[in-house]
Amino acid sequence: MRFLLFEPYQLKNITLKNRIVMAPMCQYSVEDESGKVQDWHKIHYPTRAVGQVGLIILEATAVTPQGRISPNDLGIWSDEHIEGLKELVSLVKAQGSHIGIQIAHAGRKAELQGPILAPSAIAFSHHYQTPQAMTKEQIQETVQAFADGVRRAKEAGFDVIELHAAHGYLINQFLSPMTNRREDEYGGSQENRFRFLKEVIGEVQKVWDGPLLVRVSAHDYHDEGDTPDDYVVYAKWLKELGVDLIDVSSGAIIPKAPTKIYPGYQVPFAEQIRREADVPTGAVGLITEPEMAEEILSSGRADLIFLARELLREPYWPRIAAAKLGVELEAPKQYSRGW
Repeated sequence: MRFLLFEPYQLKNITLKNRIVMAPMCQYSVEDESGKVQDWHKIHYPTRAVGQVGLIILEATAVTPQGRISPNDLGIWSDEHIEGLKELVSLVKAQGSHIGIQIAHAGRKAELQGPILAPSAIAFSHHYQTPQAMTKEQIQETVQAFADGVRRAKEAGFDVIELHAAHGYLINQFLSPMTNRREDEYGGSQENRFRFLKEVIGEVQKVWDGPLLVRVSAHDYHDEGDTPDDYVVYAKWLKELGVDLIDVSSGAIIPKAPTKIYPGYQVPFAEQIRREADVPTGAVGLITEPEMAEEILSSGRADLIFLARELLREPYWPRIAAAKLGVELEAPKQYSRGW
């Protein structure tokens, strides 16, 4: 019996060996605050490749020093970061997986000293600094920083780029009416709030022609915020711009959690965007069981399964999933005696 979870998936010009994706998860492991790849990253990510994950996406990687979520984040704001990223790419690809990178800017959710930039001067909470509202010049500099980061990612050999437009970070801050109170062409209407992301994609596409993903938070969980219906509109625009797949998460634009969290609680958002915007989506969020992952794919609710914390608990989850579904999964030759 064939299972979609272990079928190849064509993502623009690459073919993933299965539909299991490691979602980007910050590791906060750059102890020297340089933004450079550390030994931890060289162990953590290739281990999941040995575990047969089809696509591994690196954690949020900052396009400027002030765009880090924490001082210990990975960075891609300098050519000095390329060497370590290139080595990490090589380690993952050697184990038969594809590798992507999430390009990011924290905006008002940066826990750093010094000036913090955001669309509007609204703090995330009383634990965070009040950011400076970005000038148009700073907006354009940041758009260029995203493009420069992607150019470096290309030089490092990544297969996939994901732009981080979710979880209350900078691009998400431009999209949400709760955090974007600008009165210029970057604020107000939904089309204006989308302008920053549109410009980022336009500049990125000048240096990148491979698979391009965008992670979104499809629900602000507030009466004044964006809803899945709004993200269907955004998704249609993203499709027109040439985005290949939308990675659908939710929340974190404000310090308020969803009312109910349960296995697969975000899957309906991926399903709605896929159906109404006619664009491929990835489903993420408390997906732990292979039977559930297979149902999401086989019922047409999403195209890829993004696993996060489950792959922290079990780096060899694909092997376990294959065994439960009765799929024969080839082991790395070094592990064949125990597989």
